[in-house]
Amino acid sequence: MTTLRRFAGGSLAIPAATAWYLTDLGEFLGMQTLYTRQSPQRLKALREHALIESAVSSNRIEGVLIEPARVRDILVAPKPLFRDRDEEEVRGYRDALELIHHEAASLTMTDATVQRLHAMTRGDIWDAGKYKEKDGDIIERYADGRERIRFRTVPAKQTPQAMKSLLLDWLRCLDERWVPPLIALAAFNLDFLCIHPFRDGNGRVSRLLWLLQSDQLGFEVGRYISMERLVELNKERYYATLEQSSQGWHEGANDPWPYVNFVLSIMKTAYRDLVERVGDVSAPRGAKTDLVLAAIARFADEFTVSQLEQACPGVSRDMVRRVLRARQAAGVIECRGRGPAARWLKKGQLPFSKGNRE
Repeated sequence: MTTLRRFAGGSLAIPAATAWYLTDLGEFLGMQTLYTRQSPQRLKALREHALIESAVSSNRIEGVLIEPARVRDILVAPKPLFRDRDEEEVRGYRDALELIHHEAASLTMTDATVQRLHAMTRGDIWDAGKYKEKDGDIIERYADGRERIRFRTVPAKQTPQAMKSLLLDWLRCLDERWVPPLIALAAFNLDFLCIHPFRDGNGRVSRLLWLLQSDQLGFEVGRYISMERLVELNKERYYATLEQSSQGWHEGANDPWPYVNFVLSIMKTAYRDLVERVGDVSAPRGAKTDLVLAAIARFADEFTVSQLEQACPGVSRDMVRRVLRARQAAGVIECRGRGPAARWLKKGQLPFSKGNRE
């Protein structure tokens, strides 16, 4: 029994912590129109940055990497030339994000949509867009060679029917109001990952569906702030809560709330980031400067230019260096060494710029 189906019987009481998240997200939703109507130049920069950052982060969670120096060539160029499959998959994820951003209203939650998103993220491979043909459990491997089965997924023969049931449960849940829509979204995400319908690429598709469902419910923060980056920053909690909430899933006895609360917390953090970055509506420019400063603030103490570029994939190298020079002149950071190996040291907390020009 899916987690969503269990909500139909009203047997799962909503914990207080979950209710608080819903209240906070409801308040952010009420403010969303105000923020998204202001400062169009800043929002445009945020959209461009989130698109690139999401594609890089969501793939990096699954071990799919591209060189920082290749990010703009792969994700910005109209028709990039790929060096390997990793580059093709990262670009495919970026194109899937574009599809969702432009056509969310017309993308129905069906097998066809789920398989289309998978095909886009997997590139030219034999099972792209196809549900798995062989059973495959989720196995954790350790450095000493040991391994353990973290979760037994739905068998391949049962996967098509399991997905049809899940997609139907999603529509019925929204129509019959079994539970607040955001809880339904998180529960759907959990059920999808437990079914594990594809041989590979399930995590990436789950995050695309999360974005699509959020957008269709009116929570559009994923257009401007990369929720994938926030998941990557909290990857240990992501896997821990997923394992907690998947125990007993096949028997319909799992506790969904650890994972549900994780999903809601990521969305709340994304909205807080949006408010911080767009809240100063009197300063329509300087969005990319703020993105670089926000990335610097996330480093503990020292960093290199290449690390900063990796943290700001949508920002040009010239822009990154311009911000560094300005911060150095202000006395808040200093450079030690020369050339690519030079390290930058934070001398104090970096405030966000208010009104800096790009």
